[in-house]
Amino acid sequence: MSIADQILHGKHEQTIANIARAVADSTLNAKVEPGDPELTAAEAKQELLKYQQRRTTAAFRINTLITRKMLDVTAAWVGHSVTFTGMDNLARVKSGAIVTSNHFSPIENLFVRSAARGHRLHIVSQLTNLKMTGILGYLMNYGDTLPISSNREWMGREFPKLIQSNLADHGWVLIYPEQEMWFNYRKPRPMQRGAYYYAARFNVPVVSMFVSMTDEARHVTKDFNAIHYTVHVLPPIYPDESLGVRAASLAMQKQDYAQKCAAYEQAYGKKLDYAFAPSDIAGWRGQEPEA
Repeated sequence: MSIADQILHGKHEQTIANIARAVADSTLNAKVEPGDPELTAAEAKQELLKYQQRRTTAAFRINTLITRKMLDVTAAWVGHSVTFTGMDNLARVKSGAIVTSNHFSPIENLFVRSAARGHRLHIVSQLTNLKMTGILGYLMNYGDTLPISSNREWMGREFPKLIQSNLADHGWVLIYPEQEMWFNYRKPRPMQRGAYYYAARFNVPVVSMFVSMTDEARHVTKDFNAIHYTVHVLPPIYPDESLGVRAASLAMQKQDYAQKCAAYEQAYGKKLDYAFAPSDIAGWRGQEPEA
């Protein structure tokens, strides 16, 4: 069973109901996954301290190298079953970059990694993901993950340093501007400004991507069909140096959302709207959840 098929197993009814409710409420960046772990302010501070201390050790560097190789191999394997369009757009990017994509699955970063082959990819992720156990916990802790937190000191001082350092080394940093993951949701959602702020602040381009999903005839579970994924690599977006950071980031934010909306409409052959329909959830054969 493929990794993509495995993701379709499990219980998704509550998440889909939460998506439908969030759409009705026009809260398109809301958290919809039930049971996500939470940290108190004290626990978050302690976890960030552990992360900083761990990064300075030889064991961390070794485990990071091992994990990166594992992820690169997995991404290459997954990439054989994914369609890529617009790859020529990547040739224009010769520096570090912020990468953006729609956020609909725990594995869609593998599609992005496959498209970005040849570039070291760091992934911005919630701090709580570092508390995962088992193989997922190992990958989260050593897979070039950059944690975000509500801790103001971390986000104001330490996190920007990590971003800047990786960009200076010509690394690419994947930031999901939709913020929360919406399981198999096809539509692009409004972008939050963070990704574009860092692109403007550190004067690097945004590598813009959008992943579309096509239902296949094969049934994977009683509720889901298999899905074929297409990664659309869109034109890179550059900050306008004549503007201040805020104005430049807002312009990039607007352009990226427009590009993703256009990619959605081209891929699915219909205008984008935010009225919920069961077909908004890729592969799902269920009925519209009750309010």
